Amino acid sequence: MSVFNDAIKNFLSPIEDLLSDDSISEIMINGPYEIFIEKSGKIIRTDYRFKNNENLMSAMRAIAQAVGKKFDSDEPRLDANLPDGSRIAAVLSPISTNGTAVSIRKFFKEKVLLKDLIAWGAISKDAARFLDICIYLGKNMLVSGGTGSGKTTLLNILASRISNNERIIIIEDTKEMKLEDQHVVHMITRKEDPTQNIKGITTQDLLHSAMRLRPDRIIVGEVRSGEALDLVNAMNTGHDGSMGTVHANNPDEACLRLETLCLQSGTKIPPNSLKLMIANALQVVVQTKRFSDGKRRVSHVSEVLGVNDDGSYRLEHIFEWTQKSKNDETGELIGELAPCQYLPTFFDQIKVNKLPFPSSKFERPDWVKKLKKAA
Repeated sequence: MSVFNDAIKNFLSPIEDLLSDDSISEIMINGPYEIFIEKSGKIIRTDYRFKNNENLMSAMRAIAQAVGKKFDSDEPRLDANLPDGSRIAAVLSPISTNGTAVSIRKFFKEKVLLKDLIAWGAISKDAARFLDICIYLGKNMLVSGGTGSGKTTLLNILASRISNNERIIIIEDTKEMKLEDQHVVHMITRKEDPTQNIKGITTQDLLHSAMRLRPDRIIVGEVRSGEALDLVNAMNTGHDGSMGTVHANNPDEACLRLETLCLQSGTKIPPNSLKLMIANALQVVVQTKRFSDGKRRVSHVSEVLGVNDDGSYRLEHIFEWTQKSKNDETGELIGELAPCQYLPTFFDQIKVNKLPFPSSKFERPDWVKKLKKAA
């Protein structure tokens, strides 16, 4: 940790103020002389700069060395974590023609809870309560969204709602999830390095190991390749309440994306059978989105119901973000994650478990009905 801190002090001093500013969520460096930040969802150019590209490259190499990674012409890409948990990614010049390109994604220092998302307008109170119920009932969930839409933050919050009596195994490429006071085994992939005789360990490898470590739930930080099939198999073989994230623009595309990733495993499962496996494995898709006003919100909560005759996935939206208006002064979109007049197929489980969430919570509000009618 001291090596990390020294690297930050000695080499990242040109942006030390940006790193310590909690209102900044991301720092983007396009070479030594162009530094942008994301603040309140808006991208802002700053006057900060490094002395030269060599100075910037030295900072990245120092960080790489501190985490036991290489960052040079043979390995011109870096993915690592800073001491405060911030994730740093870098691409060396001349691969990056602007000079060394860096992105530092900062994470909340304080634990973020569902009530915080509600206060920020990222999710409605009823939708948050419904997701809490899905966790309690052990529904397999997929968090979908674009880059920087808040997938990992939401996944971490949902995972934190799991009972302490359950054994959770988390698999990530870079450690981003932080669960406290829970029965957690955290595993991180390892990149292959033939020069050091280091064998790579993939997410798929770790999923195979996880299955033998007696998990109650398995969480994959980001599903991005053939390990998708192993996660689907885990969901279908008794590991209820497992979760993962994928990059997709809407809940329908999330299912298609998961199918595509399953195919990357080289499986010989017939396409129709694979679709049915996925539809049986997933119960709920939660879609996150960064809206035009820069705010990150949950845009959909959907139930996966099966496969249609044409091979498309059949989903029903339970909650959907609907815009009411727009603040002309700030540009902020005014709206709410409102119910869609759809009762989930597992509503009987909610009643049997005597969970305080009546069917009226799924009724579409009058203001949404008026908007739909006017449209």
